[in-house]
Amino acid sequence: MAITASMVAELRGKTDAPMMECKKALTEAEGDMVKAEELLRVKLGTKAGKAASRVTAEGVVSSFIEGTTGALLEVNCETDFVTKNDSFLALTKAAAELIAKHGPADVAALGALPYEQDGFGPTLEDVRKGLIGKIGENMSFRRFQRWSNGGALAGYLHGTRIGVVVEFDGDAVAAKDVAMHVAAMKPVALTSGDVPAELIARERSVATAKAAEDAAKATAEGKPVQSDEIVAKRIEGGVQKYLKEVSLFNQVFVKAADGKQTVEQMLKAAGTTVKGFTLYVVGEGIEKKVDDFAAEVAAQVAAAKGG
Repeated sequence: MAITASMVAELRGKTDAPMMECKKALTEAEGDMVKAEELLRVKLGTKAGKAASRVTAEGVVSSFIEGTTGALLEVNCETDFVTKNDSFLALTKAAAELIAKHGPADVAALGALPYEQDGFGPTLEDVRKGLIGKIGENMSFRRFQRWSNGGALAGYLHGTRIGVVVEFDGDAVAAKDVAMHVAAMKPVALTSGDVPAELIARERSVATAKAAEDAAKATAEGKPVQSDEIVAKRIEGGVQKYLKEVSLFNQVFVKAADGKQTVEQMLKAAGTTVKGFTLYVVGEGIEKKVDDFAAEVAAQVAAAKGG
Protein backbone atom coordinates (compact mmCIF):
# COMPACT_ATOMS: atom_id res chain seq x y z
CA MET A 1 0.00 0.00 0.00
CA ALA A 2 1.30 3.45 -0.93
CA ILE A 3 2.04 5.65 2.08
CA THR A 4 0.82 9.16 1.32
CA ALA A 5 1.95 12.43 2.84
CA SER A 6 -1.51 12.93 4.33
CA MET A 7 -1.26 9.57 6.14
CA VAL A 8 2.13 10.55 7.56
CA ALA A 9 0.75 13.92 8.64
CA GLU A 10 -2.24 12.28 10.34
CA LEU A 11 -0.02 9.88 12.30
CA ARG A 12 2.29 12.72 13.28
CA GLY A 13 -0.72 14.69 14.49
CA LYS A 14 -1.75 11.79 16.69
CA THR A 15 1.68 10.98 18.09
CA ASP A 16 4.00 14.01 17.73
CA ALA A 17 6.61 11.56 16.43
CA PRO A 18 9.15 12.71 13.77
CA MET A 19 7.90 12.58 10.19
CA MET A 20 10.40 9.93 9.08
CA GLU A 21 9.53 7.71 12.05
CA CYS A 22 5.86 8.04 11.14
CA LYS A 23 6.57 7.05 7.56
CA LYS A 24 8.64 4.03 8.66
CA ALA A 25 5.92 2.91 11.06
CA LEU A 26 3.20 3.23 8.39
CA THR A 27 5.31 1.32 5.91
CA GLU A 28 5.90 -1.49 8.41
CA ALA A 29 2.21 -1.52 9.33
CA GLU A 30 1.24 -1.55 5.64
CA GLY A 31 -0.85 1.58 6.09
CA ASP A 32 -2.74 0.42 9.20
CA MET A 33 -2.97 3.61 11.29
CA VAL A 34 -3.69 1.87 14.63
CA LYS A 35 -0.86 -0.64 14.17
CA ALA A 36 1.53 2.14 13.14
CA GLU A 37 0.67 4.09 16.27
CA GLU A 38 1.41 1.02 18.41
CA LEU A 39 4.76 0.53 16.64
CA LEU A 40 5.70 4.13 17.40
CA ARG A 41 4.74 3.72 21.05
CA VAL A 42 6.99 0.67 21.26
CA LYS A 43 9.88 2.56 19.72
CA LEU A 44 9.38 6.00 21.24
CA GLY A 45 7.58 5.26 24.50
CA THR A 46 4.57 7.07 25.96
CA LYS A 47 5.39 10.38 24.28
CA ALA A 48 4.08 8.88 21.05
CA GLY A 49 0.59 8.69 22.52
CA LYS A 50 0.30 12.13 24.08
CA ALA A 51 -1.68 13.60 21.21
CA ALA A 52 -3.81 10.54 20.50
CA SER A 53 -6.97 12.38 21.53
CA ARG A 54 -6.65 14.78 18.60
CA VAL A 55 -9.38 14.25 16.06
CA THR A 56 -10.04 15.70 12.63
CA ALA A 57 -13.75 15.19 11.88
CA GLU A 58 -15.91 18.27 12.38
CA GLY A 59 -19.17 18.77 14.24
CA VAL A 60 -20.55 19.61 17.67
CA VAL A 61 -21.60 17.93 20.89
CA SER A 62 -24.90 19.13 22.32
CA SER A 63 -26.60 18.31 25.62
CA PHE A 64 -29.92 18.79 27.35
CA ILE A 65 -30.64 18.19 31.04
CA GLU A 66 -33.96 18.80 32.73
CA GLY A 67 -34.19 17.43 36.26
CA THR A 68 -33.23 13.75 36.14
CA THR A 69 -33.72 13.43 32.38
CA GLY A 70 -30.92 14.25 30.00
CA ALA A 71 -29.25 13.61 26.66
CA LEU A 72 -25.83 13.93 25.06
CA LEU A 73 -25.59 14.05 21.27
CA GLU A 74 -22.87 14.29 18.62
CA VAL A 75 -23.73 15.77 15.24
CA ASN A 76 -21.12 15.69 12.48
CA CYS A 77 -20.56 17.93 9.46
CA GLU A 78 -17.87 18.37 6.84
CA THR A 79 -16.17 21.63 7.82
CA ASP A 80 -15.59 23.74 10.90
CA PHE A 81 -17.37 26.62 9.14
CA VAL A 82 -20.74 24.89 9.51
CA THR A 83 -20.27 24.35 13.27
CA LYS A 84 -20.76 28.12 13.67
CA ASN A 85 -23.90 28.26 11.53
CA ASP A 86 -26.94 29.34 13.57
CA SER A 87 -29.33 26.97 11.78
CA PHE A 88 -27.00 24.00 12.30
CA LEU A 89 -26.59 24.85 16.00
CA ALA A 90 -30.35 25.25 16.42
CA LEU A 91 -30.83 21.80 14.88
CA THR A 92 -28.32 20.17 17.26
CA LYS A 93 -29.84 21.86 20.31
CA ALA A 94 -33.37 20.84 19.34
CA ALA A 95 -32.28 17.25 18.62
CA ALA A 96 -30.73 16.87 22.09
CA GLU A 97 -33.96 18.10 23.68
CA LEU A 98 -36.03 15.72 21.54
CA ILE A 99 -33.86 12.79 22.65
CA ALA A 100 -34.28 13.68 26.32
CA LYS A 101 -38.05 14.16 26.10
CA HIS A 102 -39.01 11.34 23.71
CA GLY A 103 -36.37 8.63 24.18
CA PRO A 104 -35.87 7.47 20.55
CA ALA A 105 -34.32 4.01 20.22
CA ASP A 106 -31.76 4.97 17.58
CA VAL A 107 -30.75 7.64 15.06
CA ALA A 108 -33.48 6.57 12.62
CA ALA A 109 -36.15 6.92 15.33
CA LEU A 110 -34.70 10.30 16.27
CA GLY A 111 -35.06 11.52 12.70
CA ALA A 112 -38.72 10.49 12.63
CA LEU A 113 -39.67 12.77 15.56
CA PRO A 114 -41.83 15.84 14.77
CA TYR A 115 -39.81 19.04 14.31
CA GLU A 116 -39.92 22.12 12.08
CA GLN A 117 -37.23 24.73 11.47
CA ASP A 118 -36.23 27.20 8.74
CA GLY A 119 -39.34 26.29 6.77
CA PHE A 120 -38.46 22.58 6.73
CA GLY A 121 -40.35 19.69 8.35
CA PRO A 122 -42.48 18.01 9.56
CA THR A 123 -39.78 15.70 11.01
CA LEU A 124 -36.25 16.22 12.30
CA GLU A 125 -34.93 14.20 9.35
CA ASP A 126 -36.76 16.50 6.93
CA VAL A 127 -35.14 19.50 8.60
CA ARG A 128 -31.71 17.84 8.40
CA LYS A 129 -32.13 17.18 4.68
CA GLY A 130 -33.46 20.68 4.11
CA LEU A 131 -30.47 22.27 5.84
CA ILE A 132 -28.08 20.11 3.80
CA GLY A 133 -29.54 21.70 0.68
CA LYS A 134 -29.64 25.19 2.18
CA ILE A 135 -26.10 25.17 3.65
CA GLY A 136 -24.58 22.98 0.94
CA GLU A 137 -22.84 20.55 3.25
CA ASN A 138 -23.64 17.10 4.57
CA MET A 139 -24.48 16.70 8.27
CA SER A 140 -25.49 13.66 10.28
CA PHE A 141 -26.56 12.58 13.75
CA ARG A 142 -23.78 10.23 14.81
CA ARG A 143 -24.51 9.00 18.35
CA PHE A 144 -26.43 9.87 21.48
CA GLN A 145 -27.13 8.70 25.01
CA ARG A 146 -30.19 9.37 27.15
CA TRP A 147 -30.72 9.26 30.92
CA SER A 148 -34.10 8.84 32.62
CA ASN A 149 -33.41 6.55 35.59
CA GLY A 150 -34.28 9.13 38.21
CA GLY A 151 -30.66 9.80 39.19
CA ALA A 152 -29.10 13.25 39.40
CA LEU A 153 -27.21 14.49 36.33
CA ALA A 154 -24.41 17.02 35.87
CA GLY A 155 -23.29 18.17 32.45
CA TYR A 156 -20.37 20.09 31.02
CA LEU A 157 -19.62 21.26 27.50
CA HIS A 158 -16.09 22.41 26.66
CA GLY A 159 -16.87 24.68 23.75
CA THR A 160 -18.84 22.61 21.26
CA ARG A 161 -16.35 19.78 20.68
CA ILE A 162 -16.30 17.99 24.04
CA GLY A 163 -19.34 17.02 26.10
CA VAL A 164 -19.71 15.14 29.38
CA VAL A 165 -22.67 13.97 31.45
CA VAL A 166 -22.11 12.53 34.94
CA GLU A 167 -24.61 10.44 36.92
CA PHE A 168 -24.29 11.07 40.66
CA ASP A 169 -25.72 11.17 44.17
CA GLY A 170 -24.71 14.01 46.48
CA ASP A 171 -23.26 17.46 45.87
CA ALA A 172 -24.03 19.06 42.49
CA VAL A 173 -20.92 21.28 42.57
CA ALA A 174 -18.63 18.29 43.11
CA ALA A 175 -20.37 16.42 40.28
CA LYS A 176 -19.94 19.41 37.94
CA ASP A 177 -16.25 19.50 38.85
CA VAL A 178 -15.97 15.83 37.96
CA ALA A 179 -17.62 16.49 34.59
CA MET A 180 -15.03 19.21 33.91
CA HIS A 181 -12.26 16.83 35.03
CA VAL A 182 -13.50 14.13 32.63
CA ALA A 183 -13.46 16.63 29.75
CA ALA A 184 -9.86 17.56 30.57
CA MET A 185 -8.36 14.16 31.44
CA LYS A 186 -10.53 11.85 29.31
CA PRO A 187 -10.65 8.72 31.51
CA VAL A 188 -11.99 5.57 29.84
CA ALA A 189 -13.66 4.05 32.93
CA LEU A 190 -14.68 4.75 36.54
CA THR A 191 -12.22 2.30 38.09
CA SER A 192 -9.26 0.18 37.00
CA GLY A 193 -11.52 -2.86 37.05
CA ASP A 194 -13.87 -1.24 34.54
CA VAL A 195 -11.24 -0.59 31.85
CA PRO A 196 -12.19 -2.62 28.73
CA ALA A 197 -10.21 -5.84 28.29
CA GLU A 198 -9.17 -4.93 24.74
CA LEU A 199 -7.49 -1.72 25.95
CA ILE A 200 -5.61 -3.63 28.66
CA ALA A 201 -4.51 -6.25 26.13
CA ARG A 202 -3.29 -3.54 23.77
CA GLU A 203 -1.32 -1.83 26.53
CA ARG A 204 0.24 -5.16 27.62
CA SER A 205 1.15 -5.90 24.01
CA VAL A 206 2.91 -2.53 23.67
CA ALA A 207 4.77 -3.03 26.97
CA THR A 208 5.82 -6.54 25.95
CA ALA A 209 7.10 -5.40 22.56
CA LYS A 210 8.98 -2.52 24.19
CA ALA A 211 10.64 -4.92 26.64
CA ALA A 212 11.67 -7.22 23.77
CA GLU A 213 13.17 -4.29 21.88
CA ASP A 214 15.09 -3.15 24.98
CA ALA A 215 16.46 -6.69 25.42
CA ALA A 216 17.55 -6.87 21.78
CA LYS A 217 19.28 -3.50 22.08
CA ALA A 218 21.08 -4.56 25.27
CA THR A 219 22.27 -7.75 23.59
CA ALA A 220 23.53 -5.84 20.55
CA GLU A 221 25.46 -3.46 22.80
CA GLY A 222 26.89 -6.27 24.93
CA LYS A 223 25.03 -5.14 28.04
CA PRO A 224 23.39 -7.44 30.64
CA VAL A 225 19.86 -8.57 29.76
CA GLN A 226 17.26 -8.52 32.52
CA SER A 227 15.80 -11.82 33.67
CA ASP A 228 12.37 -12.95 32.48
CA GLU A 229 11.03 -12.42 35.99
CA ILE A 230 12.17 -8.80 36.13
CA VAL A 231 10.88 -8.16 32.61
CA ALA A 232 7.49 -9.65 33.55
CA LYS A 233 7.31 -7.37 36.59
CA ARG A 234 8.19 -4.36 34.48
CA ILE A 235 5.48 -5.19 31.97
CA GLU A 236 2.85 -5.68 34.67
CA GLY A 237 4.00 -2.51 36.41
CA GLY A 238 3.50 -0.60 33.18
CA VAL A 239 0.02 -2.04 32.75
CA GLN A 240 -0.96 -1.13 36.32
CA LYS A 241 0.35 2.41 35.80
CA TYR A 242 -1.76 2.68 32.66
CA LEU A 243 -4.88 1.48 34.50
CA LYS A 244 -4.46 4.19 37.13
CA GLU A 245 -3.91 6.85 34.50
CA VAL A 246 -7.10 6.06 32.58
CA SER A 247 -9.53 5.27 35.45
CA LEU A 248 -11.46 8.27 36.77
CA PHE A 249 -11.29 7.52 40.50
CA ASN A 250 -7.52 6.97 40.42
CA GLN A 251 -6.71 10.14 38.47
CA VAL A 252 -5.38 13.17 40.33
CA PHE A 253 -8.24 15.68 40.48
CA VAL A 254 -7.50 18.59 38.13
CA LYS A 255 -8.43 21.14 40.81
CA ALA A 256 -6.57 19.41 43.65
CA ALA A 257 -4.93 22.11 45.79
CA ASP A 258 -2.09 19.78 46.79
CA GLY A 259 -1.65 18.30 43.33
CA LYS A 260 -2.11 14.82 44.82
CA GLN A 261 -5.76 14.38 45.80
CA THR A 262 -7.49 11.81 43.60
CA VAL A 263 -10.99 12.17 42.22
CA GLU A 264 -12.10 9.37 44.54
CA GLN A 265 -10.72 11.23 47.57
CA MET A 266 -12.35 14.49 46.47
CA LEU A 267 -15.73 12.81 46.09
CA LYS A 268 -15.47 11.12 49.48
CA ALA A 269 -14.70 14.47 51.13
CA ALA A 270 -17.72 15.99 49.35
CA GLY A 271 -20.02 13.11 50.33
CA THR A 272 -20.74 12.44 46.67
CA THR A 273 -20.96 9.23 44.62
CA VAL A 274 -20.42 9.16 40.87
CA LYS A 275 -22.23 6.21 39.33
CA GLY A 276 -21.15 6.71 35.74
CA PHE A 277 -20.12 9.17 33.05
CA THR A 278 -20.28 9.58 29.29
CA LEU A 279 -17.70 11.52 27.32
CA TYR A 280 -18.11 12.53 23.68
CA VAL A 281 -15.27 14.11 21.71
CA VAL A 282 -16.25 15.31 18.24
CA GLY A 283 -14.97 13.01 15.52
CA GLU A 284 -13.46 10.47 17.89
CA GLY A 285 -12.78 7.31 15.89
CA ILE A 286 -13.76 8.90 12.58
CA GLU A 287 -11.21 8.89 9.78
CA LYS A 288 -11.63 12.16 7.92
CA LYS A 289 -11.37 12.06 4.15
CA VAL A 290 -8.40 14.11 2.95
CA ASP A 291 -9.02 15.50 -0.50
CA ASP A 292 -6.22 15.91 -3.04
CA PHE A 293 -7.01 19.48 -4.06
CA ALA A 294 -4.59 19.53 -6.99
CA ALA A 295 -6.04 16.31 -8.39
CA GLU A 296 -9.57 17.65 -7.93
CA VAL A 297 -8.75 20.84 -9.85
CA ALA A 298 -7.03 18.83 -12.61
CA ALA A 299 -10.10 16.60 -12.90
CA GLN A 300 -12.39 19.63 -13.17
CA VAL A 301 -10.19 21.20 -15.85
CA ALA A 302 -10.14 17.94 -17.80
CA ALA A 303 -13.92 17.65 -17.51
CA ALA A 304 -14.34 21.25 -18.73
CA LYS A 305 -12.14 20.59 -21.78
CA GLY A 306 -14.00 17.42 -22.52
CA GLY A 307 -17.29 19.30 -22.37
